Amino acid sequence: MTQKTSIPIIKKTPRHKDIKQSKPTRKSYLSASIVVGLTTFITPAYADSVGAEEYREPAAAVDANAPIAALSKLTSLNNVKPLQVTVPTIEHFKTTAGVPVSFVRATTLPIVDIDLRFNAGSARDANIRSNGFGIANMTATMLTQGTESLSEDDFTRAVETLGVQLNSSAYKDMFIVSLRSLSDDEHLLPAVDLMTQILTKPNFDQSILARNKARLLVGLQQQKQDPNSLASLAFDEALYGSHPYAHPSSGTLDTVPSIEREDLTDFQDRYLVAANASLAMTGNLTLAQAKKLAEDITANLPKGVAADALPEPRPLTQAQHIHIPFPSTQTTVLMGQLGNKRATDPQAQQQQTNFAVGNEVLAGGNFNARLMTEIRQNLGYTYGISGSMNPMLARGPYQIGFSTRNDKARDAIDASLAVIDDTLDSGITSNEMRLTTDNMKNSFPMGFASNAGINGLLGMMNFYQLPDNYLTDYITRIDNVKLSGVNQTLRNTLEPDKFLIVTVGQDDPWKNKEMHAE
Repeated sequence: MTQKTSIPIIKKTPRHKDIKQSKPTRKSYLSASIVVGLTTFITPAYADSVGAEEYREPAAAVDANAPIAALSKLTSLNNVKPLQVTVPTIEHFKTTAGVPVSFVRATTLPIVDIDLRFNAGSARDANIRSNGFGIANMTATMLTQGTESLSEDDFTRAVETLGVQLNSSAYKDMFIVSLRSLSDDEHLLPAVDLMTQILTKPNFDQSILARNKARLLVGLQQQKQDPNSLASLAFDEALYGSHPYAHPSSGTLDTVPSIEREDLTDFQDRYLVAANASLAMTGNLTLAQAKKLAEDITANLPKGVAADALPEPRPLTQAQHIHIPFPSTQTTVLMGQLGNKRATDPQAQQQQTNFAVGNEVLAGGNFNARLMTEIRQNLGYTYGISGSMNPMLARGPYQIGFSTRNDKARDAIDASLAVIDDTLDSGITSNEMRLTTDNMKNSFPMGFASNAGINGLLGMMNFYQLPDNYLTDYITRIDNVKLSGVNQTLRNTLEPDKFLIVTVGQDDPWKNKEMHAE
């Protein structure tokens, strides 16, 4: 869910997009390590299948001397039966503390995945303390570094002895504590005890906090040598201005030194509470066992109050170009605009699917995408170019990114904008849509082919309060995609004449173009 920038002490894993797991374009689940900058993902396109008969050609048309071309004319494909998908059965209940739970029983493997999410990402940092950027991230980092009864070493030893995965992560709009364990009581029960300890009795040791801040400051300094990070940070700041999404989740060189233990406890007390939580569970459990486990996890959480809704950011009213000088033979380019928030009603979800289809044709990461075909294959300006939408609680960004030679930066930007303009003017074709819909429709089941995949979907749906038909009606939304609707959604969404364009490289592409024109 798209996606990437990182610094050496940062670890990232994908975040979920529209049903299928993203090829995250920059930012996704963050581990208990430090979070950095903007996280973006490529939203996969899910679309409608259109009759395959137009593809059919007689067997005689196959040239036996051209086997690669013949692959696209295999008549056996005509006999492929329509895809039949069985989505997981989701059980819903609430704990005594009022935490909503989504549960899928999966007995194939003796594993349980648990995903506890709070409406409490780095967008809440300033609510704890003005200019307290980095508080949510540091809280997530330190949750797994010891509890009141276990030192950091003892806690790590307990996790390793059980062979479990216990992580905490902070995003811009969510805070995640996750657990994966074997499902037998000998492993699962002590693992859940460790999880409840970090949620209710973290240590937040002063010496460990000082060490974390020192390490993070080194990482933030190193970030200055990463053009992708520089572009991401500048893009966020320019796009969001005073909105809480503008600052990096990891904090800044100015704010990290000021983080104190009191900030972490305040964040925990205010946001890591039952009224602000949702729980997803998948694995080898009965419903009764799942209910008991959910009670054990949430019983000692403070009740608290739900977080306030985030404000909606304001879109840019005109194009903006930002150049950051950087000694490199290549220029990193990040362009885009304010995108969409997470769609929760059926009409908005259909529009989200429409856009995903059109954007996959325009800016998907595959070699059939228009931007990849023109900018990489035809013009040779870059090794790869792709674009993605990153919907969040408030409107997330839409971004297109690539790198190119310094002297070709302006030409590559102009050519990319020309491809976007042409796509909006002329629309994608029925053949392009058909290829995309067939691809995404057939890959859809892969999103829940594993326990982790299922639980990631459950966690995302529960966090955004999406109904089960978000998943169960996915194929229906694909079937409802129409070419005219895709093209209109693209036109309604993208405004390339108002794009924010950030470049990081040796020369300013805008000044260079003017000099060449003279």
